[in-house]
Order: sequence, then structure tokens, then C-alpha cells
Amino acid sequence: MSNYEEWLQDQPAPKKKQPALVVAPIHGVLPYAGALNPLTRSDTAKRVSVAIATPMTGGIRQVYHYDGESEYAVTLDALRSPELYGLEVQLAPVYYYCRRQRGVYPHHFDLRLTFKDGYRRAVFVRNATSLAKRETQDEIDDIFAAVTEDFADDCMVVCTDDYTRAYRDNLRRIWDYLQLVDAEADKIVEDAARMTNYWYLSDLIANCDFEPGRCYQAAMRLIGQNVLWTDMHGVIDYPSRVALNA
Repeated sequence: MSNYEEWLQDQPAPKKKQPALVVAPIHGVLPYAGALNPLTRSDTAKRVSVAIATPMTGGIRQVYHYDGESEYAVTLDALRSPELYGLEVQLAPVYYYCRRQRGVYPHHFDLRLTFKDGYRRAVFVRNATSLAKRETQDEIDDIFAAVTEDFADDCMVVCTDDYTRAYRDNLRRIWDYLQLVDAEADKIVEDAARMTNYWYLSDLIANCDFEPGRCYQAAMRLIGQNVLWTDMHGVIDYPSRVALNA
């Protein structure tokens, strides 16, 4: 049996911190424009990189990087709004005076949403445990107080715990279906939702004299557009309870 010193020599050397991954240029896609690159290696967080088109980019897809799935889910939630014009991530720092530390520090907002009327909203994303702390609440107050009109018209806090795994999965599926334009199917399902009786999504689809697969996709788009209501924290499928939004 080898002794302790020999065993230590057999162990691999500690790994050095690796630089953030860089996405190579993609033909026909605008490059990443954030001030920070969050694509560092992590044993806990799941980094996300995606290409999204908005009116701000002229309908051309652009690369966006996210610290984790929750920040990406907030984006997908915002993209459901027809009033959204554009989005930015990993913004340039806002410098704020921290009353607790008695110094000036930088803060990079996770998201900034721009709406069609020009209104801009900066988004602060954090988990519930952190948001419950007094020091975090004080930090948020200090950061928001430092935001000027040339940066954003207002700021909001989003709790990542509100985005359950099922909610995130539903948002991803809804976003995929929103990319498939099918006005005919959307109208048929919406008309059935307004004029027939149903309880489950399967009932609504059965009331449509149309291809069930296209009706399901249309129903997902209508849910994403808030025409139909369902429990977003449960997996949306044929047995899901659905109703017209009030």
C-alpha cells in the first residue's frame, strides 16, 4: 500500500479558473453585445446562450448570454408581450453609493426591456432567499436610486423562485410555438374558445374541426399571448384546465 505522500502526488493539480467561453461569429446572426460575458464554467448554474430576433434588431437574430435559466425565463416571459420592442442583457455598470459599505460600487443589471412606446425598464433578478435579506433590500434601494433617466425609465425586481421548473419549460415551449405563424389555426381555436363549452385543453381541441396537432400548437400560442388561461406552474398538456382570460 502506498503511503499518504505518494497518494498525494498521484492527485491531479488543482484546475485553474478558465476564461469565459466565447461564441464564434454566426452567419446572419448579430453578435453578443453585453458588457459582461457570463459564460464561465459552473458546477451549479446552467448558463444559457440563445439567438433571438426583436423589432429592435430589425427582425435579425442576435446572440444573448444569461447567467442562468431564471434570467432566460424572465426574457421569454417578457417576449410574450406584443408591446416589447427590444431587450438588452448584461448591461454596462450603474455606479451607486452603498450606504452599508460606505463606498461606490458598480452594478450590472440582468436585463433592460424596451417597449414600443420607448419606455425602458431595468430588471433586477434575484432568488427569494437573497431578496428576504435586509442588506439585499438596502442594496436594491441604493442601486435603484442611482438609476438615471438616460439609463431606464423605471426598475423592477423579479424573484427567480416564481419561475418554477414547469413554468420555465412551458415558457420555452410557448416561445418555440410562437415562432410558428399559423393565423388560420389560431383563429379556429380562439373562436372555439369563445363559442363552445370545454373544461380541459383536450375538450377545446375536440371542439375544433381542424388538425389536432395544429390546434394544440395554436392553443399554446394563445396561452402565451394571454388569450387563454392555464396553470403555468404545471406541465401544459391535453389534460390541462384551460379557460378564456378575463
